[in-house]
Amino acid sequence: MGIKENEVRNLIKITDLSVEEIDELIGIANDIIADPEAYIDICHGKIMATLFFEPSTRTRLSFTSAMMSLGGQVLGFSEAASSSAAKGESVSDTVRTVGAYSDIIAMRHPKEGAPLIASERTTVPIINAGDGGHFHPTQTLTDLLTISEVKGHLGDMTIGLCGDLCFGRTVHSLIEAMMRYENVRFVLISPRELRIPKYMRELMDSNGAEWKEVERMEDVMSELDILYMTRVQRERFFNEEDYVRLKDSYILDMDKLADAKEDLAILHPLPRVNEIAVEVDDDPRAKYFDQVLYGRYIRMALILRLLGIK
Repeated sequence: MGIKENEVRNLIKITDLSVEEIDELIGIANDIIADPEAYIDICHGKIMATLFFEPSTRTRLSFTSAMMSLGGQVLGFSEAASSSAAKGESVSDTVRTVGAYSDIIAMRHPKEGAPLIASERTTVPIINAGDGGHFHPTQTLTDLLTISEVKGHLGDMTIGLCGDLCFGRTVHSLIEAMMRYENVRFVLISPRELRIPKYMRELMDSNGAEWKEVERMEDVMSELDILYMTRVQRERFFNEEDYVRLKDSYILDMDKLADAKEDLAILHPLPRVNEIAVEVDDDPRAKYFDQVLYGRYIRMALILRLLGIK
């Protein structure tokens, strides 16, 4: 789909963007980081609508902060109950109405495909801020900017992805994005019950990606340049015994980091529960709170690009 000048474009999934477009967004984000004062009023007079049909803290506030940091304004709602959806209004009608009040829309919805439908019913750009277990492209852009900032590049590295690899939309999107860069190896760390799904295996194979699966992070820690943690969820297991047997294996603590590289970068899409011990927060390799800040910058860049503002 791509982003081109003078065209209304949307971001529904990360593969809507080419590698060149992702690199361009990272470049804009780097400019913002270097000289934020230059961007203070660049969206003056522009309005973003945040339509969040399910609760969100970081993503919604990140979009709000990004637009306000560019000098724009924000309107919207934070849950379906506070919108006309509670009265039975369709997503199509909501976005057609809100599109008349705004210049760009960031939308989260519990149903897969809802932002795509919305993009077909309005003339303003739609950003998918998460649709069920489907896509979350701005989290992936956040991850890519973070990796680029801490490593200086996006290729030639080994990425360990740990936890719920079966249902984790952030994991799938990150793999889709990173396997387009050269010499990226994936180490998939999960219990047997939460292994990467078949369609992702086939996708990696069809793209010639190098990958392997393990059940213990300690067995591969020394190989990793990036460790991307996710939560192992109790509700994904068929019985409590299996969960209890495995849950501590996927809690990152200082003991498990004993063999890790000095320049390892630890990422997490947040929120965390207990999958990263608090003691790890003070380790310089912990980058997950930096990730939050980078999410604001990359969303600023995306807003500018979708609005066609140079």
